[in-house]
Amino acid sequence: MIVNTTRFGQVEVDDSRVIVFPKGLLGFPSYTRYVLIEPGEDSYFLWLQSTQTPDLAFVVTDPSLFVPTYKVPIKQDQMRELGIASLSSAQVFVIVNKVDRMLTGNLQGPLVINVATKVGEQLVLSDRRFTTRVPLVELGSPVEAMSA
Repeated sequence: MIVNTTRFGQVEVDDSRVIVFPKGLLGFPSYTRYVLIEPGEDSYFLWLQSTQTPDLAFVVTDPSLFVPTYKVPIKQDQMRELGIASLSSAQVFVIVNKVDRMLTGNLQGPLVINVATKVGEQLVLSDRRFTTRVPLVELGSPVEAMSA
């Protein structure tokens, strides 16, 4: 399938890579179909791109790369809805935001995706140990052009 994006133009993606969020994502309940786009090899950050509109995409990452102690306290009924017996059958991502020179992750609203069925859900955690703006990476200073 061809996915239209505002960042990468048209991208060809295998139909089997479509991730369905039956409930949508917070603030976007009517957009339920997405694909992950890797902007470069070995990138820690991916784009979760809507297949329904080119304007809707989120930067996501695996939170365990930055916060090794992070564990999603998923409930049994949520696991049943996703069709998983444990989190080992799922991939967890968090949405990344840029705040000043810091990239932050929304660890309070993780995306949990069943890797076998490609069905996902954005959870809203009541656990207040993690917030919607957990610092992940500080961006470096802009490189100034050198004059000859």
